[in-house]
Amino acid sequence: LTAEIAAVEGRAGAEPAVIGGAVGPLEAPEVDAIRQGYAFEGPALELGALLNGEPQRDAPVRIPLAMTNRHGLVAGATGTGKTRTLQVLVEQLAANGVPVFAADIKGDLSGLASPGEADEKLVSRTRAIGQDWSPRSFAAEFLALGDRGTGTPVRATVSGFGPLLLSRVLGLNATQESSLGLVFHYADANGLALVDLSDLRAVLTYLTSDDGKPELAELGGLSKATAGVILRELITFADAGADVFFGEPEFDVRDLMRTTDTGEGVVTLLEVPGVADQPVLYSTFLMYLLAELFEVLPEVGDRDKPELVFFFDEAHLLFRDASKDFLSAVVQTVRLIRSKGVGVFFVTQTPKDVPSDVLAQLGSRVQHALRAFTPDDAKALRASVGTYPRSGYDLERVLQELGTGEAVVTVMNERGAPTPVAWTRLRAPQALMSPAAPADIEARVAASEIRPRYAEAIDRESAREILTARMNAAQAALDAAEAEAARRKAEQDAAKLRAKADAAYAKQLAAIRKQAAADEAKERRDHDRMLRSMTSNTRSRTKTPAEQILGSRAAREVLTGVIRGIFGTGRR
Repeated sequence: LTAEIAAVEGRAGAEPAVIGGAVGPLEAPEVDAIRQGYAFEGPALELGALLNGEPQRDAPVRIPLAMTNRHGLVAGATGTGKTRTLQVLVEQLAANGVPVFAADIKGDLSGLASPGEADEKLVSRTRAIGQDWSPRSFAAEFLALGDRGTGTPVRATVSGFGPLLLSRVLGLNATQESSLGLVFHYADANGLALVDLSDLRAVLTYLTSDDGKPELAELGGLSKATAGVILRELITFADAGADVFFGEPEFDVRDLMRTTDTGEGVVTLLEVPGVADQPVLYSTFLMYLLAELFEVLPEVGDRDKPELVFFFDEAHLLFRDASKDFLSAVVQTVRLIRSKGVGVFFVTQTPKDVPSDVLAQLGSRVQHALRAFTPDDAKALRASVGTYPRSGYDLERVLQELGTGEAVVTVMNERGAPTPVAWTRLRAPQALMSPAAPADIEARVAASEIRPRYAEAIDRESAREILTARMNAAQAALDAAEAEAARRKAEQDAAKLRAKADAAYAKQLAAIRKQAAADEAKERRDHDRMLRSMTSNTRSRTKTPAEQILGSRAAREVLTGVIRGIFGTGRR
Protein backbone atom coordinates (compact mmCIF):
# COMPACT_ATOMS: atom_id res chain seq x y z
CA LEU A 1 0.00 0.00 0.00
CA THR A 2 2.82 2.39 0.90
CA ALA A 3 4.49 1.71 -2.43
CA GLU A 4 1.27 2.31 -4.33
CA ILE A 5 0.59 5.57 -2.53
CA ALA A 6 4.14 6.69 -3.17
CA ALA A 7 3.73 5.82 -6.83
CA VAL A 8 0.60 7.92 -7.01
CA GLU A 9 2.00 10.86 -5.07
CA GLY A 10 5.38 10.80 -6.77
CA ARG A 11 4.42 10.83 -10.43
CA ALA A 12 7.36 12.78 -11.78
CA GLY A 13 6.28 15.70 -13.89
CA ALA A 14 2.72 14.39 -14.25
CA GLU A 15 0.16 17.15 -14.61
CA PRO A 16 -3.45 16.54 -13.68
CA ALA A 17 -5.85 16.56 -16.60
CA VAL A 18 -8.35 19.40 -16.46
CA ILE A 19 -11.77 18.89 -17.99
CA GLY A 20 -14.99 20.80 -17.58
CA GLY A 21 -13.27 23.50 -15.53
CA ALA A 22 -12.16 21.02 -12.87
CA VAL A 23 -9.72 18.18 -12.46
CA GLY A 24 -10.46 15.19 -14.67
CA PRO A 25 -10.91 11.57 -13.57
CA LEU A 26 -8.08 9.94 -11.71
CA GLU A 27 -6.31 7.04 -13.29
CA ALA A 28 -7.08 3.50 -12.13
CA PRO A 29 -3.91 3.17 -9.97
CA GLU A 30 -4.79 6.39 -8.17
CA VAL A 31 -8.35 5.21 -7.56
CA ASP A 32 -7.04 1.89 -6.27
CA ALA A 33 -4.62 3.66 -3.95
CA ILE A 34 -7.47 5.74 -2.51
CA ARG A 35 -9.70 2.69 -2.22
CA GLN A 36 -7.04 0.79 -0.32
CA GLY A 37 -6.05 3.83 1.72
CA TYR A 38 -9.54 3.97 3.25
CA ALA A 39 -10.03 0.20 3.66
CA PHE A 40 -9.70 0.00 7.42
CA GLU A 41 -9.96 -3.19 9.42
CA GLY A 42 -11.68 -1.75 12.48
CA PRO A 43 -14.97 0.16 12.75
CA ALA A 44 -15.09 3.44 10.87
CA LEU A 45 -17.36 6.40 10.21
CA GLU A 46 -18.65 6.49 6.63
CA LEU A 47 -18.14 9.94 5.11
CA GLY A 48 -19.18 9.19 1.55
CA ALA A 49 -17.78 7.87 -1.70
CA LEU A 50 -14.88 8.90 -3.89
CA LEU A 51 -16.06 11.29 -6.60
CA ASN A 52 -14.11 10.63 -9.77
CA GLY A 53 -16.33 12.22 -12.36
CA GLU A 54 -19.04 9.96 -10.96
CA PRO A 55 -19.38 8.60 -7.42
CA GLN A 56 -17.37 5.43 -6.93
CA ARG A 57 -19.60 3.23 -4.80
CA ASP A 58 -16.82 0.70 -4.35
CA ALA A 59 -14.42 3.36 -3.02
CA PRO A 60 -15.93 4.58 0.28
CA VAL A 61 -14.17 7.36 2.17
CA ARG A 62 -14.09 6.77 5.90
CA ILE A 63 -12.55 7.77 9.23
CA PRO A 64 -11.37 5.06 11.62
CA LEU A 65 -13.45 5.29 14.77
CA ALA A 66 -10.36 4.95 16.94
CA MET A 67 -8.77 7.96 15.21
CA THR A 68 -11.61 10.39 15.92
CA ASN A 69 -9.94 11.30 19.20
CA ARG A 70 -6.96 12.59 17.18
CA HIS A 71 -9.05 15.66 16.43
CA GLY A 72 -10.14 17.09 13.10
CA LEU A 73 -11.21 20.07 11.03
CA VAL A 74 -14.35 20.65 9.00
CA ALA A 75 -13.91 23.80 6.93
CA GLY A 76 -15.62 25.51 4.04
CA ALA A 77 -17.33 28.66 2.91
CA THR A 78 -20.89 29.48 3.92
CA GLY A 79 -23.46 27.26 2.21
CA THR A 80 -21.07 24.49 1.20
CA GLY A 81 -22.51 21.87 3.57
CA LYS A 82 -20.38 22.05 6.74
CA THR A 83 -23.39 21.66 9.03
CA ARG A 84 -24.59 18.59 7.16
CA THR A 85 -21.11 17.06 7.37
CA LEU A 86 -21.10 17.78 11.08
CA GLN A 87 -24.49 16.07 11.37
CA VAL A 88 -23.27 12.99 9.48
CA LEU A 89 -20.30 12.67 11.84
CA VAL A 90 -22.47 13.19 14.93
CA GLU A 91 -25.02 10.57 13.83
CA GLN A 92 -22.44 7.88 13.17
CA LEU A 93 -20.50 8.55 16.33
CA ALA A 94 -23.70 8.26 18.36
CA ALA A 95 -24.66 5.07 16.51
CA ASN A 96 -21.25 3.63 17.45
CA GLY A 97 -21.82 4.34 21.14
CA VAL A 98 -19.77 7.55 21.36
CA PRO A 99 -21.34 10.50 23.25
CA VAL A 100 -21.18 13.76 21.32
CA PHE A 101 -21.30 17.43 22.27
CA ALA A 102 -22.02 20.18 19.73
CA ALA A 103 -23.16 23.78 19.83
CA ASP A 104 -26.36 24.36 17.84
CA ILE A 105 -25.78 27.88 16.60
CA LYS A 106 -28.50 28.08 13.96
CA GLY A 107 -30.85 25.50 15.45
CA ASP A 108 -30.37 23.12 12.52
CA LEU A 109 -28.85 20.36 14.62
CA SER A 110 -31.98 20.06 16.72
CA GLY A 111 -33.31 17.96 13.83
CA LEU A 112 -31.19 15.10 15.21
CA ALA A 113 -34.07 14.46 17.59
CA SER A 114 -36.45 13.75 14.68
CA PRO A 115 -36.34 11.26 11.77
CA GLY A 116 -35.31 12.62 8.39
CA GLU A 117 -37.64 13.12 5.46
CA ALA A 118 -36.88 11.56 2.10
CA ASP A 119 -37.47 13.11 -1.31
CA GLU A 120 -36.51 12.10 -4.83
CA LYS A 121 -33.30 14.12 -4.81
CA LEU A 122 -32.16 12.61 -1.52
CA VAL A 123 -32.91 9.06 -2.63
CA SER A 124 -31.06 9.57 -5.91
CA ARG A 125 -28.03 11.05 -4.17
CA THR A 126 -27.75 8.38 -1.52
CA ARG A 127 -28.26 5.57 -3.98
CA ALA A 128 -25.49 6.95 -6.18
CA ILE A 129 -22.90 6.77 -3.41
CA GLY A 130 -24.08 3.39 -2.10
CA GLN A 131 -25.65 4.75 1.09
CA ASP A 132 -28.42 2.56 2.48
CA TRP A 133 -30.41 5.51 3.72
CA SER A 134 -33.31 5.19 6.14
CA PRO A 135 -34.81 7.86 8.39
CA ARG A 136 -34.12 7.74 12.09
CA SER A 137 -33.72 9.97 15.14
CA PHE A 138 -31.09 10.05 17.87
CA ALA A 139 -31.11 10.52 21.63
CA ALA A 140 -30.62 14.24 22.09
CA GLU A 141 -30.11 16.35 25.21
CA PHE A 142 -30.75 20.09 24.88
CA LEU A 143 -28.81 22.59 26.98
CA ALA A 144 -28.99 26.37 27.21
CA LEU A 145 -26.60 28.98 28.58
CA GLY A 146 -28.13 29.90 31.92
CA ASP A 147 -31.85 30.61 31.64
CA ARG A 148 -31.69 31.46 27.95
CA GLY A 149 -33.54 29.07 25.69
CA THR A 150 -35.67 26.04 26.40
CA GLY A 151 -32.89 23.60 27.26
CA THR A 152 -31.58 22.51 30.64
CA PRO A 153 -29.69 25.46 32.15
CA VAL A 154 -25.91 25.24 32.09
CA ARG A 155 -24.11 27.34 34.67
CA ALA A 156 -20.54 27.73 35.81
CA THR A 157 -19.10 29.46 38.85
CA VAL A 158 -16.74 32.37 38.34
CA SER A 159 -14.10 30.42 40.30
CA GLY A 160 -14.52 27.44 38.00
CA PHE A 161 -14.31 29.65 34.92
CA GLY A 162 -10.98 31.02 36.11
CA PRO A 163 -9.12 34.29 35.52
CA LEU A 164 -7.61 33.35 32.15
CA LEU A 165 -10.90 32.56 30.42
CA LEU A 166 -12.68 35.46 32.12
CA SER A 167 -9.93 37.86 31.02
CA ARG A 168 -10.45 36.59 27.49
CA VAL A 169 -14.19 37.27 27.70
CA LEU A 170 -13.70 40.74 29.18
CA GLY A 171 -11.01 41.71 26.70
CA LEU A 172 -8.45 42.58 29.40
CA ASN A 173 -4.82 43.37 28.63
CA ALA A 174 -1.88 41.54 30.18
CA THR A 175 -1.66 43.85 33.23
CA GLN A 176 -5.37 43.65 33.94
CA GLU A 177 -5.31 39.87 33.46
CA SER A 178 -2.49 39.60 36.00
CA SER A 179 -4.42 41.73 38.48
CA LEU A 180 -7.53 39.61 38.00
CA GLY A 181 -5.45 36.52 38.70
CA LEU A 182 -4.32 38.14 41.96
CA VAL A 183 -7.94 38.73 42.94
CA PHE A 184 -8.80 35.07 42.28
CA HIS A 185 -5.78 34.02 44.36
CA TYR A 186 -6.91 36.18 47.27
CA ALA A 187 -10.47 34.87 47.09
CA ASP A 188 -9.31 31.26 47.03
CA ALA A 189 -6.85 31.77 49.90
CA ASN A 190 -9.49 33.41 52.07
CA GLY A 191 -12.36 31.01 51.44
CA LEU A 192 -14.39 33.52 49.40
CA ALA A 193 -16.42 31.52 46.89
CA LEU A 194 -16.74 33.37 43.58
CA VAL A 195 -20.05 32.00 42.36
CA ASP A 196 -21.42 34.79 40.19
CA LEU A 197 -20.30 38.15 38.85
CA SER A 198 -21.64 40.02 41.89
CA ASP A 199 -19.20 38.03 44.05
CA LEU A 200 -16.27 39.11 41.92
CA ARG A 201 -17.43 42.73 41.97
CA ALA A 202 -17.72 42.56 45.76
CA VAL A 203 -14.15 41.27 46.14
CA LEU A 204 -12.78 43.91 43.78
CA THR A 205 -14.64 46.66 45.63
CA TYR A 206 -13.43 45.37 48.99
CA LEU A 207 -9.78 45.12 47.92
CA THR A 208 -9.78 48.74 46.76
CA SER A 209 -11.46 50.02 49.94
CA ASP A 210 -9.60 51.34 52.98
CA ASP A 211 -10.32 48.09 54.82
CA GLY A 212 -9.19 45.82 52.00
CA LYS A 213 -6.09 47.58 50.65
CA PRO A 214 -3.75 46.11 53.30
CA GLU A 215 -4.87 42.57 52.34
CA LEU A 216 -2.83 42.63 49.12
CA ALA A 217 0.04 44.79 50.33
CA GLU A 218 2.44 41.83 50.49
CA LEU A 219 1.36 40.62 47.03
CA GLY A 220 1.95 43.87 45.21
CA GLY A 221 -1.42 45.45 45.74
CA LEU A 222 -4.22 46.19 43.30
CA SER A 223 -4.30 49.44 41.39
CA LYS A 224 -7.56 51.29 41.84
CA ALA A 225 -7.45 52.29 38.17
CA THR A 226 -7.02 48.66 37.05
CA ALA A 227 -9.78 47.51 39.38
CA GLY A 228 -11.98 50.25 37.94
CA VAL A 229 -11.43 48.98 34.39
CA ILE A 230 -12.26 45.41 35.41
CA LEU A 231 -15.37 46.55 37.29
CA ARG A 232 -16.61 48.54 34.30
CA GLU A 233 -16.06 45.57 31.98
CA LEU A 234 -17.89 43.30 34.41
CA ILE A 235 -20.86 45.65 34.53
CA THR A 236 -20.99 45.85 30.73
CA PHE A 237 -20.65 42.08 30.52
CA ALA A 238 -23.49 41.54 32.98
CA ASP A 239 -25.73 44.12 31.29
CA ALA A 240 -25.33 42.22 28.03
CA GLY A 241 -27.00 39.24 29.72
CA ALA A 242 -23.93 37.13 30.45
CA ASP A 243 -24.60 37.09 34.19
CA VAL A 244 -27.28 34.41 33.71
CA PHE A 245 -24.56 31.93 32.85
CA PHE A 246 -22.65 32.30 36.12
CA GLY A 247 -24.11 30.65 39.19
CA GLU A 248 -24.93 27.33 40.77
CA PRO A 249 -25.53 24.44 40.50
CA GLU A 250 -22.42 24.19 38.35
CA PHE A 251 -22.72 21.89 35.36
CA ASP A 252 -20.86 18.59 35.69
CA VAL A 253 -19.14 17.94 32.35
CA ARG A 254 -19.34 14.20 32.98
CA ASP A 255 -23.04 14.54 32.11
CA LEU A 256 -21.89 15.02 28.52
CA MET A 257 -20.61 11.44 28.44
CA ARG A 258 -23.82 9.44 28.67
CA THR A 259 -25.14 6.55 26.61
CA THR A 260 -28.62 5.15 26.13
CA ASP A 261 -29.90 1.82 27.39
CA THR A 262 -29.21 0.42 23.93
CA GLY A 263 -25.58 1.54 24.04
CA GLU A 264 -25.82 4.49 21.66
CA GLY A 265 -24.15 7.77 22.53
CA VAL A 266 -26.30 10.68 23.73
CA VAL A 267 -25.98 13.78 21.55
CA THR A 268 -25.81 16.90 23.73
CA LEU A 269 -26.71 20.10 21.90
CA LEU A 270 -26.05 23.52 23.36
CA GLU A 271 -28.54 26.10 22.15
CA VAL A 272 -26.74 29.37 21.47
CA PRO A 273 -29.12 31.42 19.33
CA GLY A 274 -27.60 34.69 20.59
CA VAL A 275 -24.03 33.86 19.58
CA ALA A 276 -23.91 36.92 17.32
CA ASP A 277 -24.45 39.11 20.38
CA GLN A 278 -21.96 37.32 22.62
CA PRO A 279 -19.47 35.54 20.33
CA VAL A 280 -16.58 35.68 22.78
CA LEU A 281 -18.70 34.33 25.64
CA TYR A 282 -19.89 31.46 23.44
CA SER A 283 -16.42 30.43 22.28
CA THR A 284 -14.85 30.90 25.69
CA PHE A 285 -17.59 28.85 27.32
CA LEU A 286 -16.87 25.97 24.96
CA MET A 287 -13.20 26.28 25.86
CA TYR A 288 -14.23 26.18 29.52
CA LEU A 289 -16.03 22.89 28.93
CA LEU A 290 -12.93 21.44 27.28
CA ALA A 291 -10.74 22.63 30.14
CA GLU A 292 -13.15 21.08 32.65
CA LEU A 293 -13.12 17.80 30.75
CA PHE A 294 -9.34 17.80 30.84
CA GLU A 295 -9.43 18.54 34.57
CA VAL A 296 -11.89 15.84 35.68
CA LEU A 297 -11.31 12.95 33.29
CA PRO A 298 -8.70 10.27 34.01
CA GLU A 299 -5.95 9.28 31.61
CA VAL A 300 -7.17 6.46 29.35
CA GLY A 301 -4.61 6.42 26.53
CA ASP A 302 -5.54 5.05 23.12
CA ARG A 303 -8.93 3.35 23.04
CA ASP A 304 -10.96 1.59 20.37
CA LYS A 305 -13.28 4.55 20.37
CA PRO A 306 -13.36 7.97 22.06
CA GLU A 307 -15.04 8.63 25.37
CA LEU A 308 -16.51 11.82 23.86
CA VAL A 309 -16.22 13.83 20.66
CA PHE A 310 -16.52 17.59 20.98
CA PHE A 311 -17.53 19.71 17.97
CA PHE A 312 -16.39 23.32 18.16
CA ASP A 313 -18.55 25.17 15.63
CA GLU A 314 -17.62 28.71 14.52
CA ALA A 315 -14.12 28.03 15.83
CA HIS A 316 -12.79 31.35 14.50
CA LEU A 317 -14.62 33.06 17.37
CA LEU A 318 -12.36 31.27 19.83
CA PHE A 319 -9.10 32.48 18.33
CA ARG A 320 -9.99 35.97 17.14
CA ASP A 321 -8.09 38.65 19.12
CA ALA A 322 -6.93 36.01 21.61
CA SER A 323 -3.91 36.69 23.82
CA LYS A 324 -0.75 34.60 23.62
CA ASP A 325 -1.46 33.08 27.03
CA PHE A 326 -4.96 32.09 25.96
CA LEU A 327 -3.76 30.55 22.70
CA SER A 328 -1.09 28.68 24.61
CA ALA A 329 -3.75 27.28 26.94
CA VAL A 330 -5.90 26.19 23.98
CA VAL A 331 -2.99 24.47 22.26
CA GLN A 332 -2.03 22.66 25.45
CA THR A 333 -5.59 21.52 26.08
CA VAL A 334 -6.06 20.23 22.52
CA ARG A 335 -2.70 18.48 22.61
CA LEU A 336 -3.26 16.71 25.92
CA ILE A 337 -6.99 16.05 26.02
CA ARG A 338 -6.58 13.20 23.51
CA SER A 339 -5.09 11.11 26.31
CA LYS A 340 -8.35 11.61 28.22
CA GLY A 341 -10.26 9.95 25.38
CA VAL A 342 -11.78 13.19 24.03
CA GLY A 343 -11.68 14.11 20.36
CA VAL A 344 -12.16 17.70 19.18
CA PHE A 345 -13.38 18.76 15.74
CA PHE A 346 -13.11 22.43 14.81
CA VAL A 347 -15.71 23.71 12.37
CA THR A 348 -14.96 26.99 10.65
CA GLN A 349 -14.82 28.69 7.24
CA THR A 350 -11.13 28.53 6.37
CA PRO A 351 -8.16 26.71 7.91
CA LYS A 352 -6.50 30.09 8.49
CA ASP A 353 -9.09 30.70 11.23
CA VAL A 354 -7.27 28.11 13.33
CA PRO A 355 -3.71 28.81 14.57
CA SER A 356 -0.99 26.65 13.05
CA ASP A 357 -0.09 25.21 16.45
CA VAL A 358 -3.65 23.88 16.73
CA LEU A 359 -3.80 22.68 13.11
CA ALA A 360 -0.67 20.66 13.79
CA GLN A 361 -2.64 18.60 16.33
CA LEU A 362 -5.42 17.64 13.89
CA GLY A 363 -5.54 14.20 12.30
CA SER A 364 -8.65 14.41 10.06
CA ARG A 365 -9.68 17.07 7.60
CA VAL A 366 -12.87 17.55 5.65
CA GLN A 367 -12.46 20.59 3.42
CA HIS A 368 -15.50 21.96 1.63
CA ALA A 369 -15.26 24.60 -1.05
CA LEU A 370 -13.16 27.71 -0.44
CA ARG A 371 -13.73 31.05 -2.09
CA ALA A 372 -10.98 33.34 -3.35
CA PHE A 373 -12.55 36.71 -4.06
CA THR A 374 -9.71 38.85 -2.70
CA PRO A 375 -5.90 38.66 -2.77
CA ASP A 376 -5.98 37.65 0.89
CA ASP A 377 -8.40 34.83 0.07
CA ALA A 378 -6.15 33.64 -2.76
CA LYS A 379 -3.14 33.69 -0.46
CA ALA A 380 -5.04 31.73 2.20
CA LEU A 381 -6.15 29.23 -0.45
CA ARG A 382 -2.59 28.60 -1.59
CA ALA A 383 -1.46 28.25 2.01
CA SER A 384 -4.25 25.73 2.64
CA VAL A 385 -3.27 23.69 -0.42
CA GLY A 386 0.28 23.54 0.86
CA THR A 387 -0.83 21.72 3.99
CA TYR A 388 -2.20 18.70 2.09
CA PRO A 389 -0.23 15.59 1.23
CA ARG A 390 0.75 15.43 -2.43
CA SER A 391 -2.05 14.15 -4.62
CA GLY A 392 -3.23 13.80 -8.18
CA TYR A 393 -5.49 16.82 -7.82
CA ASP A 394 -4.95 20.43 -8.72
CA LEU A 395 -6.23 21.36 -5.27
CA GLU A 396 -6.04 25.08 -5.85
CA ARG A 397 -8.73 24.67 -8.49
CA VAL A 398 -10.63 21.77 -6.95
CA LEU A 399 -11.14 23.56 -3.63
CA GLN A 400 -12.82 26.44 -5.47
CA GLU A 401 -15.03 24.23 -7.61
CA LEU A 402 -16.36 21.71 -5.11
CA GLY A 403 -20.12 21.40 -5.20
CA THR A 404 -22.42 21.56 -2.20
CA GLY A 405 -22.10 18.37 -0.22
CA GLU A 406 -18.66 17.63 -1.65
CA ALA A 407 -15.32 17.88 0.14
CA VAL A 408 -11.65 17.08 -0.13
CA VAL A 409 -10.85 14.58 2.61
CA THR A 410 -7.74 13.24 4.25
CA VAL A 411 -7.74 11.48 7.61
CA MET A 412 -5.39 9.57 9.86
CA ASN A 413 -5.40 5.86 9.18
CA GLU A 414 -5.15 3.13 11.81
CA ARG A 415 -1.35 3.32 11.73
CA GLY A 416 -1.38 7.05 12.36
CA ALA A 417 -0.39 8.04 8.80
CA PRO A 418 -2.41 10.38 6.53
CA THR A 419 -4.67 8.76 3.99
CA PRO A 420 -4.62 9.77 0.31
CA VAL A 421 -6.46 12.98 -0.54
CA ALA A 422 -9.93 12.08 -1.82
CA TRP A 423 -12.48 14.26 -3.57
CA THR A 424 -15.60 12.95 -1.83
CA ARG A 425 -19.34 13.16 -2.26
CA LEU A 426 -20.61 13.10 1.28
CA ARG A 427 -23.39 11.04 2.79
CA ALA A 428 -26.77 12.48 3.72
CA PRO A 429 -27.87 12.67 7.37
CA GLN A 430 -30.53 10.20 8.45
CA ALA A 431 -32.16 12.60 10.89
CA LEU A 432 -34.06 15.74 9.98
CA MET A 433 -31.89 18.33 8.23
CA SER A 434 -33.97 21.25 9.48
CA PRO A 435 -34.83 22.40 13.02
CA ALA A 436 -37.04 20.07 15.02
CA ALA A 437 -40.52 21.20 15.98
CA PRO A 438 -40.54 23.27 19.20
CA ALA A 439 -42.99 20.80 20.77
CA ASP A 440 -40.57 17.92 20.14
CA ILE A 441 -37.71 19.86 21.73
CA GLU A 442 -39.80 20.79 24.76
CA ALA A 443 -40.83 17.16 25.19
CA ARG A 444 -37.19 16.07 25.12
CA VAL A 445 -36.24 18.74 27.65
CA ALA A 446 -39.09 17.79 29.98
CA ALA A 447 -38.05 14.14 29.86
CA SER A 448 -34.38 14.89 30.52
CA GLU A 449 -32.90 12.86 33.35
CA ILE A 450 -30.37 15.57 34.22
CA ARG A 451 -32.73 18.55 34.18
CA PRO A 452 -33.92 18.12 37.81
CA ARG A 453 -30.33 18.65 38.98
CA TYR A 454 -29.85 21.93 37.14
CA ALA A 455 -33.26 23.51 36.59
CA GLU A 456 -33.39 25.63 39.75
CA ALA A 457 -30.63 28.12 40.54
CA ILE A 458 -29.05 28.01 44.01
CA ASP A 459 -27.98 31.13 45.87
CA ARG A 460 -25.70 29.97 48.71
CA GLU A 461 -23.46 32.10 50.90
CA SER A 462 -20.55 33.25 48.78
CA ALA A 463 -18.02 36.06 48.58
CA ARG A 464 -20.63 38.81 48.28
CA GLU A 465 -22.54 37.72 51.37
CA ILE A 466 -19.36 37.03 53.36
CA LEU A 467 -17.79 40.38 52.52
CA THR A 468 -21.08 42.19 53.05
CA ALA A 469 -21.38 40.60 56.49
CA ARG A 470 -17.73 41.41 57.21
CA MET A 471 -18.10 45.02 56.12
CA ASN A 472 -21.40 45.33 58.00
CA ALA A 473 -19.72 43.97 61.13
CA ALA A 474 -16.84 46.37 60.67
CA GLN A 475 -19.27 49.24 60.15
CA ALA A 476 -21.27 48.16 63.19
CA ALA A 477 -18.06 48.06 65.27
CA LEU A 478 -17.12 51.48 63.94
CA ASP A 479 -20.59 52.81 64.72
CA ALA A 480 -20.38 51.30 68.22
CA ALA A 481 -16.96 52.84 68.78
CA GLU A 482 -18.21 56.19 67.57
CA ALA A 483 -21.28 55.88 69.81
CA GLU A 484 -19.08 55.01 72.82
CA ALA A 485 -16.79 57.95 72.06
CA ALA A 486 -19.82 60.21 71.76
CA ARG A 487 -21.15 58.88 75.09
CA ARG A 488 -17.87 59.49 76.82
CA LYS A 489 -17.61 62.97 75.38
CA ALA A 490 -21.17 63.68 76.50
CA GLU A 491 -20.29 62.49 79.99
CA GLN A 492 -17.19 64.64 80.02
CA ASP A 493 -19.14 67.64 78.79
CA ALA A 494 -21.82 66.98 81.42
CA ALA A 495 -19.16 66.70 84.13
CA LYS A 496 -17.64 69.97 83.00
CA LEU A 497 -21.05 71.62 83.07
CA ARG A 498 -21.75 70.21 86.54
CA ALA A 499 -18.38 71.39 87.80
CA LYS A 500 -19.00 74.80 86.34
CA ALA A 501 -22.50 74.91 87.82
CA ASP A 502 -21.19 73.74 91.18
CA ALA A 503 -18.50 76.41 91.12
CA ALA A 504 -21.05 79.07 90.20
CA TYR A 505 -23.40 77.82 92.93
CA ALA A 506 -20.62 77.79 95.49
CA LYS A 507 -19.61 81.29 94.47
CA GLN A 508 -23.19 82.48 94.63
CA LEU A 509 -23.72 80.77 98.00
CA ALA A 510 -20.56 82.34 99.36
CA ALA A 511 -21.74 85.74 98.14
CA ILE A 512 -25.14 85.20 99.80
CA ARG A 513 -23.55 84.14 103.04
CA LYS A 514 -21.18 87.08 102.93
CA GLN A 515 -24.07 89.41 102.29
CA ALA A 516 -26.08 87.80 105.08
CA ALA A 517 -23.16 88.19 107.49
CA ALA A 518 -22.76 91.82 106.47
CA ASP A 519 -26.48 92.44 106.95
CA GLU A 520 -26.41 90.77 110.36
CA ALA A 521 -23.42 92.81 111.40
CA LYS A 522 -25.14 96.02 110.30
CA GLU A 523 -28.31 95.09 112.17
CA ARG A 524 -26.28 94.51 115.28
CA ARG A 525 -24.59 97.85 114.90
CA ASP A 526 -27.92 99.57 114.35
CA HIS A 527 -29.41 97.77 117.34
CA ASP A 528 -26.53 98.66 119.58
CA ARG A 529 -26.64 102.28 118.42
CA MET A 530 -30.36 102.45 119.20
CA LEU A 531 -29.83 101.04 122.66
CA ARG A 532 -27.05 103.44 123.38
CA SER A 533 -29.18 106.32 122.16
CA MET A 534 -32.11 105.30 124.39
CA THR A 535 -29.84 104.77 127.35
CA SER A 536 -28.24 108.14 126.81
CA ASN A 537 -31.63 109.87 126.69
CA THR A 538 -32.76 108.14 129.87
CA ARG A 539 -29.76 109.22 131.79
CA SER A 540 -30.16 112.87 130.78
CA ARG A 541 -33.46 113.44 132.68
CA THR A 542 -34.93 112.60 136.11
CA LYS A 543 -36.13 109.15 136.20
CA THR A 544 -39.74 108.54 136.77
CA PRO A 545 -40.77 105.45 138.58
CA ALA A 546 -41.46 103.78 135.23
CA GLU A 547 -38.04 104.74 134.00
CA GLN A 548 -36.50 103.44 137.10
CA ILE A 549 -38.22 100.19 136.50
CA LEU A 550 -37.06 100.15 132.87
CA GLY A 551 -33.59 101.04 133.92
CA SER A 552 -33.26 97.85 135.77
CA ARG A 553 -31.50 94.91 134.07
CA ALA A 554 -34.65 92.87 133.77
CA ALA A 555 -36.48 95.75 132.21
CA ARG A 556 -33.76 96.21 129.64
CA GLU A 557 -33.94 92.56 128.60
CA VAL A 558 -37.69 92.82 128.20
CA LEU A 559 -37.33 95.93 126.17
CA THR A 560 -34.72 94.35 123.94
CA GLY A 561 -37.08 91.46 123.22
CA VAL A 562 -39.86 93.83 122.31
CA ILE A 563 -37.64 95.78 119.98
CA ARG A 564 -36.44 92.66 118.29
CA GLY A 565 -39.99 91.52 117.86
CA ILE A 566 -40.87 94.78 116.25
CA PHE A 567 -37.92 94.86 113.87
CA GLY A 568 -37.86 91.13 113.19
CA THR A 569 -34.25 90.75 114.21
CA GLY A 570 -32.66 88.01 116.19
CA ARG A 571 -29.39 86.31 116.79
CA ARG A 572 -28.03 83.95 114.17
